[in-house]
Amino acid sequence: MFSLRLRPWLQSGFQVCCVSRHSAHKLASLHKASTLPQKKVQSLIYPFSQLDAYLDRSVDRTAFQLFHPSVEDVMKAEKLFCSSSTHKIDYHISAERMEQIPAMKQPEVCFIGRSNVGKSSLIKALFSLAPEVEVRVSKTPGHTKKMNFFKVGKSFTLVDMPGYGHRAPKDFVDMVEPYLYARKNLARTFLLVDGSVGLQTADRIALEMCEETRRPYVMVVTKTDKCGRGALLTNLLNLQDVVKTQTTSCFPQPFLVSSMEFSGIYLLRCFIAHITGSIRLTDTSQS
Repeated sequence: MFSLRLRPWLQSGFQVCCVSRHSAHKLASLHKASTLPQKKVQSLIYPFSQLDAYLDRSVDRTAFQLFHPSVEDVMKAEKLFCSSSTHKIDYHISAERMEQIPAMKQPEVCFIGRSNVGKSSLIKALFSLAPEVEVRVSKTPGHTKKMNFFKVGKSFTLVDMPGYGHRAPKDFVDMVEPYLYARKNLARTFLLVDGSVGLQTADRIALEMCEETRRPYVMVVTKTDKCGRGALLTNLLNLQDVVKTQTTSCFPQPFLVSSMEFSGIYLLRCFIAHITGSIRLTDTSQS
């Protein structure tokens, strides 16, 4: 069934966008990934499908498949992440305090996570179809010291928050908390957790902060390529239990991503496009 849905879009000559001037990641677009075996392409789009076979049959899979858009919708969302003369994607502004941030009408999504969770790498992967956009990725944890705003045309703004935990800015809470509470156009917060180590103490504190704001947020499990499937499943199910029993504002489905292997990037792009109202999906839960 998957191949029947995939082939008409990826083998019809359909091009998402033309990337020029800078080289893009080899899997930046779903069209480029179409040369891979179909099973591999499916795992790139829907990464949970790679783990499903390793789960005990008694485990409820519903939460992991709440957002499961069609390939057509994934391709439609991908176009939003391509820069053009009429749809510019670019760095906009950096700020350390709320009063330094200009009021903007378009929806915003923000990414927060522990230092060295792979936040900047993830944002760079999301913007890989616009490689001229400079997202600085450092080998040194805690590189991001300000709130960095990236405008995606007139559709939405993506905000890269400083990392918490090791080498976090001393005024991290004063910088981030007012934004999470007061930013009127904040559509969703994405809380990143390292899939290779699971939920850490600092992550639980950040989760509590997100809960206190009573605004919707999502868990994103990063670095899924850094550990074996057994360890990843253990960490994922532990995280899912926390989401189910200790949260009220968190979207039940965690998003699995690997910036290195590019799995989950297409799905996350589609979710961002969906919750910012940038596209209308035909169906968010395909069987």
